[in-house]
Amino acid sequence: MTMPTLSPNSATVTTATLQQLIDTSDNRLAQQLTAMIAASVQQASSQSGADQIQSIAHIPFQQFQLDSRQLSNNDVFILLKSHNPNHQKSRNYLLQAAEKAAFVLSEMDPAALISEANTPLKMDGESNAQQQLAALPCPILYVPNIRDFLGSLIQAYLQYQQPVTLPKVVAVTGTNGKTTISQLVAQLTQLTGMSSAVMGTAGNGRLGALVQASHTTGDALAVQQFLYQMGTENAEILALEASSHGLDQQRLQGVPVSIAIYTNLSRDHLDYHADMEEYASAKAKLFDKAHFPDLTHAIINVDDEHAHIMLDTATASDLTVWTYSLESATSATFVAADIEPSLQGVKISLRTDFNDKTVGDEKTDIIEIVSPLLGRFNVANLIAAMAAAAALGAKSDISTEHIATAVPKLQGAVGRMQRVPSNDGCFIVDYAHTPDALSQVLASLKTHCKGQLWAVFGCGGDRDAGKRPLMAQAGLTGADQVVLTADNPRTEDPNAILQDMQAGMSAEQYQRTHIEPARQKAIEYAVSQAGPDDIVVIAGKGHETYQEINNVRYDFDDSVILQQALAQAGRI
Repeated sequence: MTMPTLSPNSATVTTATLQQLIDTSDNRLAQQLTAMIAASVQQASSQSGADQIQSIAHIPFQQFQLDSRQLSNNDVFILLKSHNPNHQKSRNYLLQAAEKAAFVLSEMDPAALISEANTPLKMDGESNAQQQLAALPCPILYVPNIRDFLGSLIQAYLQYQQPVTLPKVVAVTGTNGKTTISQLVAQLTQLTGMSSAVMGTAGNGRLGALVQASHTTGDALAVQQFLYQMGTENAEILALEASSHGLDQQRLQGVPVSIAIYTNLSRDHLDYHADMEEYASAKAKLFDKAHFPDLTHAIINVDDEHAHIMLDTATASDLTVWTYSLESATSATFVAADIEPSLQGVKISLRTDFNDKTVGDEKTDIIEIVSPLLGRFNVANLIAAMAAAAALGAKSDISTEHIATAVPKLQGAVGRMQRVPSNDGCFIVDYAHTPDALSQVLASLKTHCKGQLWAVFGCGGDRDAGKRPLMAQAGLTGADQVVLTADNPRTEDPNAILQDMQAGMSAEQYQRTHIEPARQKAIEYAVSQAGPDDIVVIAGKGHETYQEINNVRYDFDDSVILQQALAQAGRI
């Protein structure tokens, strides 16, 4: 992933040993590292192997690396399993790393990797694989549970170089809303006097200076380096997106998450998760103190059908649980009692009902809020962000009312209900790339549309194919006119993806559908055909500045292409 250089300057890095990290770490990490070494000794099947592993605690090293291409002499290489294991590649990484590394910590059994390429004949009590491992230039440790403490291990090394105070972390999980909520949390905390930063899909860094990232949640090394860097820059708050992939793969292990937010769950990532139950279980890990011992608050959208899974986990972890809802009759901590949306934003009557001593006496209040954010679903995103800011500010007497005064100054996340200026018509770029997200965007805009509502969108290649007809139906249900086009086709034929999307379409739906595989032409078509009272939504890519075709990323920014099309049509 593309990240700023976050590790300590190589000219000032001092070597460390695992034993030094143990000696200078808190008791919890010291116990984990000690257990790791003890477990590794038990894995050794020979006395020489055991001696080698026992001595590894005192081998000096420079830093940790998860990518063998980034490995320098005397680094520690961490060999992790991939979601779709390729043992040949893993074996090659292992052998290459052994030529440079101080030692290797492997989540995969190194003897098994070697033995797959060699018949494990017994020779003097050892297999060929074990002999080859013993002959490698550096020790190889088999640590099958390394993800349980890898983040803590990396952070211990960074703190050993130079101790810093890490920011408090607000983590947001859910299918939709993560980027917007994390950005709103950062903005609200900044506006109420707390220094903040963000990490997620739209970029990483301080507000106004984000560096683009290729993953919602980076790997454990990238996450810990970024967290540490924000500490060196005196950021007090870090709002980050916790993807289901990141939670499942424990990329956030060791991150001091104090507040966890749950937005919603709808069909997505089923090319990775076996089913929705497994997808929900991955999200629920964020609310489990066994994984995140610094947790204090859970903020949960009770309007979502999967909310009970998060509520049960948070309650079992004895967290302070705050809930939020857009249903006025719902009993929740934060309720949008009345919503008045417009194309300029929304007016909200927010009812708060606290039963928590951290924010004062038990009371029910109504707070009037004016938000510049478009869409009903952004009301939910805003309430979640305000709740997080209230939880963060409780001990410094920052009230919900004070937070509400900052709301009119908020800016939406790039590519999230982003309105592109035009002389007539209304043109919006949004990241909605799931059926539920697209439905919500279209439903929010339909009530304001005097003319026709247009939706331009596609589906990504090499991803869940079952979602494709659902996306088309979501668009056809919510919009008057639909333009089906390419998204990021990756290695698939865009026409094949579009064919999948058309499954089950009726004759009436075909009459309202225009099919144009070239995304730029599709946007130009919608601009040329839309009337002065129409609303056009370009959905699916949002903030992305590229289009991926056959493993090549080409420059492509929906907002830029849209501006060009509007200029060409004389509409700006």
